[in-house]
Amino acid sequence: MTGSPAVAADPAALYRVVRLIRRFEERAIDLVRSGEIVGGIHPYIGQEAIAAGVCAALRPEDLITSTHRGHGHVLAKGADPARMMAELTGRSTGLNRGRGGSMHAADLSLGVLGANGIVGAGGAIAAGAAWAASRLGGDGPARVAVSFFGDGAVNQGVLLEAFNLAALWRVPVVFVCENNGYATTLTVADAVAGGVCDRATAFGIPAVSVDGMDPQTVLAAAAPLVEAARAGLGPQFLECHTYRFDAHHTWEHKARPRYRSEADVAEGRSRDPLDIQGARLSDADRLVIDNEVERVIADAVAFALGSPRPSPVDALEFLYASGFRPRPGVS
Repeated sequence: MTGSPAVAADPAALYRVVRLIRRFEERAIDLVRSGEIVGGIHPYIGQEAIAAGVCAALRPEDLITSTHRGHGHVLAKGADPARMMAELTGRSTGLNRGRGGSMHAADLSLGVLGANGIVGAGGAIAAGAAWAASRLGGDGPARVAVSFFGDGAVNQGVLLEAFNLAALWRVPVVFVCENNGYATTLTVADAVAGGVCDRATAFGIPAVSVDGMDPQTVLAAAAPLVEAARAGLGPQFLECHTYRFDAHHTWEHKARPRYRSEADVAEGRSRDPLDIQGARLSDADRLVIDNEVERVIADAVAFALGSPRPSPVDALEFLYASGFRPRPGVS
């Protein structure tokens, strides 16, 4: 479901996106444990309200850049769960033919310019894409780009450079910080001087901080920021306070690093986006959506595991936009 303000105003539509992301991530973790997803993933469980709420405020033609914890963003923007799962399992039917994997999934047809394993790098890509779109112009409203990133990215120079140029050139971009309190295992208090929003306001970028556990609260905050950017008012900044329920990366399931106490985890999990949004529906309506999502995820897993792996013969395909091939006799 590509988000649009009209559709996303429906509580059931928001709930479906949150539920889809949650079950996708849970099944992906299962596939990591079974060895079908090699190398592990960064689970998005607990943060679903942000992807659902922000992408609901976007138009289909709008753009996003994502992060190493990016499955939720890609799905919320409308990507096919089956092709996304195939990408994670390294199959040729994946969004990027099995070559991108968990941290580099993209779907340009939906405006998903890609997840990115480099912390903070998506900010510059989003600002550049939004600037390019505004330069190309056109008769319709401006295309807005959204850059998702975590609290760990606010100390990265490339992101601050993106803030600077976006503010100078009044680029239609919305910077969304998913502040889950930890940059891997380092707390925000130990890593960030000043406040997260202060990073944006220092460049003259309007900044809003909201509860990132409630999908409708996120949507209510994101929608006016998106439209302000679209109207030519320049970049906007949204900080969403959230909590990562699962591991930073699935390697933690074996390594068991102890950087969060049981009490901290219990408190963080006490407000579940799934339950918050689900409480706005009747039990019957919620069950219908849950069952529908189960079928979608089951079909996605079956599609992925039933798809072929890329052939080594095609290893050099899609590396170069020009279709470059090595010259004969050159190794």
